[in-house]
Amino acid sequence: MVRMFAAIDVGSFELELGIYEVSNKLGVRLVDHVKHMIALGRDTYNGGKISYHLVEEMCEILRDFVKVMKGYQVDDYRAYATSAMREAGNSQIVLEQIRVRTGIEVKVISNSEQRFISYKAMAAKDAEFQKTIQKGTSIVDVGFGSMQASLFDKDALVSTQNLPLGVLRLQETLRKARAATPVEQALVRELVDNELVVFRKMYLKDREIQNLIAIGDPILTLYYGAEAGKRCERLTREEYNRIYDSLSTMTIDQMEDTFNVNAAYASMLFPTAAIFKRMLDITGADVMWIPGIRMVDGIAAEYAEDKKMLKFNHDFASDITAASRNMAKRYKCHMSHIQTVETLALQVFDALKKYHGMKERERLILQIAADLHSCGKFVTVRNAADCAYNIIMATEIIGLSHVEREIVANVVKYHVQTFRYNQVEVLAKPSGHSRLASPENVPLVIAKLTAILRLANAMDRSHVGKLAGCKLSVKENRLIIATNFNGDVTLEAMSIEEKGDFFEEIFGIRPILKQKKGV
Repeated sequence: MVRMFAAIDVGSFELELGIYEVSNKLGVRLVDHVKHMIALGRDTYNGGKISYHLVEEMCEILRDFVKVMKGYQVDDYRAYATSAMREAGNSQIVLEQIRVRTGIEVKVISNSEQRFISYKAMAAKDAEFQKTIQKGTSIVDVGFGSMQASLFDKDALVSTQNLPLGVLRLQETLRKARAATPVEQALVRELVDNELVVFRKMYLKDREIQNLIAIGDPILTLYYGAEAGKRCERLTREEYNRIYDSLSTMTIDQMEDTFNVNAAYASMLFPTAAIFKRMLDITGADVMWIPGIRMVDGIAAEYAEDKKMLKFNHDFASDITAASRNMAKRYKCHMSHIQTVETLALQVFDALKKYHGMKERERLILQIAADLHSCGKFVTVRNAADCAYNIIMATEIIGLSHVEREIVANVVKYHVQTFRYNQVEVLAKPSGHSRLASPENVPLVIAKLTAILRLANAMDRSHVGKLAGCKLSVKENRLIIATNFNGDVTLEAMSIEEKGDFFEEIFGIRPILKQKKGV
């Protein structure tokens, strides 16, 4: 079975359309690619909203995209908007105008979702991606609105951080400065270094980085034009420095001729080159890999994965949990207790599969909540739950949508505080293709996960893992927690009894601790 799929990226500087063939046999194959430059980000970053004339232009372009989609008899599509739309004060009005005038439903995705989608496009290049991230690797995703720097080591995501170093933002800052070219170049270096110094101190330290993976639309223009159209996906640091040095001597007119772009695009090439140059310098990476992927490629890969027509060898769920555990370490959480609570929470979740109606996505969210349930104590023990909520809501967790992050934050908050349905606040709304089992009833999902996390935390009340290795089973509306531990479990028994009321209220099942004596 072959499906025709369309991916639309409403970006900060361009609108892009990718037409793909998606099949179980061949995976994802690009059939056609169309893009149109439109600087939505310039309006948003300067004035805080998208102007009416740009909405008009955008709708006209999207109507043309619809004609292309009809010509290819597209079976399905996904349209995503990123930072320019995300930060615009009138985004809801603009999205409604697009829906009414073009028929296209555009979903605004969080930064963490956007970067995760790009990683999936890379992972579609399976052999190269897996080979590269076995050694210390930094993925640098530079867009028009912001930049994401992620660190991999031995196939695991170590950390990821978003920085306000989008190329369009830098260009707008330079435009306001009205500086001559040499001064402009010095300003770019200073602006980039100012943002990267904290990243270097917090995340790089003594970590050895051998590879840098460069992604994002701006680097593609630079890459395709630098070697007269000759593609070479891997560049040594010396080869890249030669490209950078050559670019730093060019005028805007020369850049237009060399890279076959207009003046607006040409003015962004040096800021792009400067960001990657500084990242090469501070990481010490020897090789830069430019996989040549775009946001639309990632949207198509995500769609194929959701429809079970593409399977990645890389475990993305592990990346999400690795990021949450590293976050827990940053906030000095008691890691042995965290690991025990995570294991027990997942045991409870799996034991109740027939009763809770949740799926793998909720299981992953529970796992993250277990990892972060005590991070608020880093700020204060007295109001730890509120602090944890604020920490989670202020931190982007790679791969999670905004509504999923809100679920995590609320579960962590209410695993300590009294749960009241009318007080649970979730501002974001799940998309039409949300992976949640019950996207229409998020407060109920929060209640279920909260009940499980409360019980799991109660099962390790003494923080020494007394119930590690226990067996769980459901019999006659009771969750039997059977343990062979032959020491004192009074504290755990009292805590399980205390948390059992809310658990029973949610699931209609009472948790009971049974200790086998004389073991």
